[in-house]
Amino acid sequence: MNARDLIDGARARLGEAGAPREALGELVVPRRILGLARAPRIERRGSAWHLGALLLTDDAVLATGDIVRARQEARRGYTAESQRQRSELAAAAHRGGFAEGETVHIGWHALDPSIPEAPLALHDGIPSIRWSVSGALMPLEAYLAERVALLLDPPAGA
Repeated sequence: MNARDLIDGARARLGEAGAPREALGELVVPRRILGLARAPRIERRGSAWHLGALLLTDDAVLATGDIVRARQEARRGYTAESQRQRSELAAAAHRGGFAEGETVHIGWHALDPSIPEAPLALHDGIPSIRWSVSGALMPLEAYLAERVALLLDPPAGA
């Protein structure tokens, strides 16, 4: 079975089961008005099922990027610049209209399942996925089966 068929099968299972989706967003930096900079915001670009390294929409396969939870901007002290940047992204999501605490995926990019490109790969003729940067390749069929099962029936406390 090829990657496109495996992904279409997973998409069909998720759709039939009414699996929860998460928001897709895009960071937008508004133009300056009268020389004054305006705060960036994350605008909604749809929704997708989150399956680890992949995001599935009704008609596309996306590689995940960053994930943030929208929250109101607040003054905080940070020990690391990366914390400050993540907080600014969370505030940008809130400014973009996402509800407090809503999960938003940004920095994602579209994949073509028929062309092996990270994280998808073709290993010995078997559609596979590299589920983490340092992780080994895993057959896509087993990966999708596991991720769909986890999304449809998450473990207690998840």
